[in-house]
Amino acid sequence: MVNKQIKSKQRVANHGEVFTNEREVKAMCDLVADECDRIDSRFLEPACGDGNFLAEVLKRKLNRVKQLYKTNTYDYERYSVLAISSIYGVDILKDNAAECRARLFAIWNKEYQKVCKKSCSNETRQAVKYILSQNILCGNALTMMQVDENQQDTDTPIIFPEWSLFMGTKLKRRDFRLDVLLKANTKPEENKEISLLDDDKYLSRNPVTGEKMADPIKIYPAVHYKKIMEAQ
Repeated sequence: MVNKQIKSKQRVANHGEVFTNEREVKAMCDLVADECDRIDSRFLEPACGDGNFLAEVLKRKLNRVKQLYKTNTYDYERYSVLAISSIYGVDILKDNAAECRARLFAIWNKEYQKVCKKSCSNETRQAVKYILSQNILCGNALTMMQVDENQQDTDTPIIFPEWSLFMGTKLKRRDFRLDVLLKANTKPEENKEISLLDDDKYLSRNPVTGEKMADPIKIYPAVHYKKIMEAQ
């Protein structure tokens, strides 16, 4: 965890990297407190750094899970997994993305151990690590492409999984391209500014409203949340 606003002057010069103070993070999260308290409300931080905002959101979500399910370890475990599956981040620097994943896992695992104690499962821990590996990515949020070791854009778009709790203990995964999600949620005249697409691939229209909707690029079979790594 970084407790100061900059790691180095060189990183500020090269990447404009300045971390937000905890006071400002809390104040901004207070503005959307109701959403932070919703276990399945999804948050995306497009320049997540080592996770200042995402860590605060996760703490609030887990606090809500504990309020509701602290006396039932079965329910606490699955809803805490759902909570962490709803948090997404992108950072152009590989070390930041890795630190963010580790930080979020540490927050989740600390609360998991407090509540579930002897009922804790290493299988669940591995599932959470896997979810974070898919949700916190190294990429360029401006071009919406993943980046390589040198922070150069690759030819792979940023793709995020949508996780949905299904039949109590199963997670349903659907993968979406970030640029498609943004195109589906903007006005037509703004599409050319944010989309990498030269056509409407992965977009469909709502038959009632006529609005564009993002289509998943891949849908996985629902599996138990502890087995999410095995979904093909």
